[in-house]
Amino acid sequence: MLYKCAYRAPAAEHGHAATVSRANKHLTVDIHCHVHVPEADDLLREQTRASDHTDQKELSSASGLTAQVNARQQQTILPKLTDPAVRIADMDRQGVDIQALSPSPFHYNYDAPAEIGRECARVVNDRIAEVVAGTPGRFVGMGTLPLQNADMAVAELERCVKDLGFRGVEISTHVNGRDLTRAGLEKFFARAEELGILIFIHPIGSSITERMTDHYFLNLIGHPFESALAIGHLVFDGYLETYPGLKICIAHGGGYVPAYSGRFDHPFELREDCRVNLSKPPSEYLKKLYFDTIVFTEHQLRYLIETWGAGRIVMGTDYPYDMAETDPVGHINSVKGLSDADKARVLGGNAAELLGIKERVAG
Repeated sequence: MLYKCAYRAPAAEHGHAATVSRANKHLTVDIHCHVHVPEADDLLREQTRASDHTDQKELSSASGLTAQVNARQQQTILPKLTDPAVRIADMDRQGVDIQALSPSPFHYNYDAPAEIGRECARVVNDRIAEVVAGTPGRFVGMGTLPLQNADMAVAELERCVKDLGFRGVEISTHVNGRDLTRAGLEKFFARAEELGILIFIHPIGSSITERMTDHYFLNLIGHPFESALAIGHLVFDGYLETYPGLKICIAHGGGYVPAYSGRFDHPFELREDCRVNLSKPPSEYLKKLYFDTIVFTEHQLRYLIETWGAGRIVMGTDYPYDMAETDPVGHINSVKGLSDADKARVLGGNAAELLGIKERVAG
């Protein structure tokens, strides 16, 4: 089997066909993995004081031990984050055909001045486009945007899609403490809907830090909490009704909401403050979302698939961090009672549809 991207970054147009031939029974696409671009860090350090930039970052909010472990991990995995050859070798070991490359969440830089955030985003996005073009067929690109300025964010979104050939963008769960639905991003959501691109929502740490500094709680509890809060605002503030065509995937299995959606629905008929912007029960809007497979246990993944449908679950790894699922294909294959057709959807079919990857038989 050959798999061909529906379109690709312009750099790949010159002498490279975006194809890949693999031995897997089904196409496998990792929708959740990260790239780090040290040049963007260098640019940021040149333009702004580090103390002005890192207040909201997971490293600086953590306890002494957690911060030390995070810093050590960042150095250990740097080759995986930066070297495509190392990455491809790991993909081959994991049985991953294609990775959808998204920036390290440390590249959001929403707390920097907007012009600096825009320039850093361009450096990150250009590097991702370069990696995609350098190894045709193994990667597709997702970019980062300066969400602290909606006009700049839309302009960079346009560049990502039209000039770099990206299939999506990665954003955080909030912008400097302002919820996505209350950060003046209506232009962004409207244009993302028009372009039909994927919005991949991935938190970094937590906006509530005081009780999460120890035991890596900023990640273990903070990440699923942040995702739940972001989903809650998208639903109850009416954004999923206002922009019904949005394609949104929530990292880490969607956080806490997919496993406890009944608590959203229960008060819908009982309280007027829980239906101000809604014409349907909240769970009807949740059905529009996609969730990745990074939940670590068979029973939790089986629950996601059985509850929300195999058509809404996409394979992810969180490569190359220590919170990654290291056997993503085996994780999906372990799900009891999963049909071959549903397995194909989760392993790569759903992601291929979202990211514009078309399957083609050789010859």
